Amino acid sequence: MSDKQHIGFIGVGLMGHGMAKNILENGYPLTVMGNRNRTPVDDLVGRGATEATSPKAMAETCDVIHLCVTSSVQIEDLCRREDGLLAGAREGLIVIDCSTADPTSTMKLAEEFAAKGATFIDAPLGQTPKEAATGNLNTFVGADDATMDTVRPILETWAANITHMGPVGNGHKAKLINNFLSLGYNALFAEAFTACRKTGIDLDKFRELIAGGGNNSGMFQRMTKYVIDGDPEAHLFTLDNCLKDIKYFSQMADDANMAAPMAGSIKSYYHMAVAQGGGSEHMPMLTDYVSVSSGAEKTVPKT
Repeated sequence: MSDKQHIGFIGVGLMGHGMAKNILENGYPLTVMGNRNRTPVDDLVGRGATEATSPKAMAETCDVIHLCVTSSVQIEDLCRREDGLLAGAREGLIVIDCSTADPTSTMKLAEEFAAKGATFIDAPLGQTPKEAATGNLNTFVGADDATMDTVRPILETWAANITHMGPVGNGHKAKLINNFLSLGYNALFAEAFTACRKTGIDLDKFRELIAGGGNNSGMFQRMTKYVIDGDPEAHLFTLDNCLKDIKYFSQMADDANMAAPMAGSIKSYYHMAVAQGGGSEHMPMLTDYVSVSSGAEKTVPKT
């Protein structure tokens, strides 16, 4: 019988599967709940996890529950529906929201869980499914000090870099600011690659130029893996999610009475791509929509 906390995990997709696998491999009892894709759920059950029938059932039996889903819409549903987490919440339960979400929603949910004697905190993620699988993600945590001390050993099973950002909500605020930068760089480089194509600058030589100077970055390198090398899996984050995150950032800026003209420009690029049917495509593919809108060629992915 394990003396470690019983962990629940809802949302075992590209990121969540690797995180849940690492929790299991570190000796924690694990209960999972998936969505339409049975493959990651079946894999984790095969490794020793159990499967929950509902969020309520998970809240009634688990000590700490992770959420790793798409947006605040899904989070609120998982928490508030008739068989949701709040229906089963009890004294001492901790819910860790690892999604990228609206901080205002996060703080409201924290109040609702507190009324049940439970704790709701935010720990959104940095890095990619590769780091999720190896336990080397980044996470930005919004929690009180005591809860942070309780969950840190669990976070350490899947995160190499853990930053305590302050009280609940601060994790999601920091994540949105972080993603604003990433989405902005992606849009800026998409326009730069299009400028190369329109003005006759060789993309390989442009990559060599940028790689040797101060404008080099991880985002630039991931984009070139698609734009120049044709790798369709260079950065597995959909344009739908990009648009969702920049909308959340814009709303946060509005709530803070902050002018954010750059965010508006960035958001327009992702709106354009999604409106043209690109929502399920990945982040570097924004370049295709920018290029085609200017009459330039798009990348031909390698199979």
